[in-house]
Amino acid sequence: MTERRYDIVLYGATGFVGKQTVQYFSQHTRPGQLRWAIAGRNQQKLESVKAQVGTEVDVLVANSQNQAALDKIVSQTRVILNTAGPFALYGDKIVDACVRFKTHYVDITGETPWVKHLCDRYHEQASSDGTRIIPCCGFDSVPSDLGAYLAVLHLRRELGAPCQAVKAYFQMYGGFNGGTLASGFNLYDSAQVSQVSNPFLLNPTSEHSRVEIEQSRDPASPQYDADVGTWVGPFFMSPVNTRVVRRSSALSEQWQEPYGPGFTYQEYLKFNPPLAWLQAMGATAGMALFTGMVQQAPLRRLLQSRLPQPGSGPSEQTMKEGWFRCELLGIASNGRKVQGLICDQGDPGNRATVKFLCESALSLALNTDKLPGGQRGGLLTPATGLGGVLAERLRQAGMTLEISVVQAP
Repeated sequence: MTERRYDIVLYGATGFVGKQTVQYFSQHTRPGQLRWAIAGRNQQKLESVKAQVGTEVDVLVANSQNQAALDKIVSQTRVILNTAGPFALYGDKIVDACVRFKTHYVDITGETPWVKHLCDRYHEQASSDGTRIIPCCGFDSVPSDLGAYLAVLHLRRELGAPCQAVKAYFQMYGGFNGGTLASGFNLYDSAQVSQVSNPFLLNPTSEHSRVEIEQSRDPASPQYDADVGTWVGPFFMSPVNTRVVRRSSALSEQWQEPYGPGFTYQEYLKFNPPLAWLQAMGATAGMALFTGMVQQAPLRRLLQSRLPQPGSGPSEQTMKEGWFRCELLGIASNGRKVQGLICDQGDPGNRATVKFLCESALSLALNTDKLPGGQRGGLLTPATGLGGVLAERLRQAGMTLEISVVQAP
């Protein structure tokens, strides 16, 4: 890549999450370490964000639908960090510019039909050029994708065994921001939601056996899980996260680095005793009710008017008191197991998402020579595009990421 004026440009910097990325960069980068700028469509709002953080940083203006203005920004930077969603509405032109100008890209989308569109349109060119286009670098789907990757790697390195399955169990507390909700509602408004049920939506090939499809269907009801000794239920984010993990596995297999023969991945919400069964039933029923309401256009519009709007989100106290915990279980083909834990303090949809996203962008900008695959490019995942580099940066940023062998009784 030729010399660029900036290492990273934060696009969408005036949104709820965007403002937090600006704060993160101002607090976690040293003067002279990084050349970065903030960007969006409104000069006045961008100047206000700049004043709030008290950081001397360039302000760049481009509407997401103005290709020429976006091209001017993208051509000046090595990495674009994008928080301007819904991405299916506002992301096409900026990704197109990144591919043409060979600029690496990260975002926080969970809109898998849009990611599928990017894969079909840009993977081959980005792969040829060594450009890393990496969506889903927020809470969807870094813990799932990076956790599965680390479990697979630990089984391979410590036990010399291929991985047969990884299961993830989530617990969390936090709130939703309006941008995330708008992206979810847009899936229904645009009729893209019909694609979401495909468990292999993001895989490079659509050829899968009936057994593979059955093993990979999203859990629909609570169940007792003997591996964790409690009740678990469907996780509302698994239709995003599982697709990303399966793409990681499929890409790794193409590169002759398979996770394991017949590899499967599933994830769940975990509930603690003594009322685990009741909690699992209640959460599953609540999720089903909400999904049913969103599927009806009149009720969807009613919900949209009652829930946080784009640009708004949880209170500072809620974000500070929030937390998440992702427990992992990796099972080798010979029955040996590894266990893992990814957890952190801070609202998962905001504080953790900002940390995941910013450290992903910093991985691309500051640790290029250590990224997996050398000159690898394409429509990648956090695991295949960032791998251990991101894991180490997250540890240095205070997040817990642990993997260990489960000792036989």
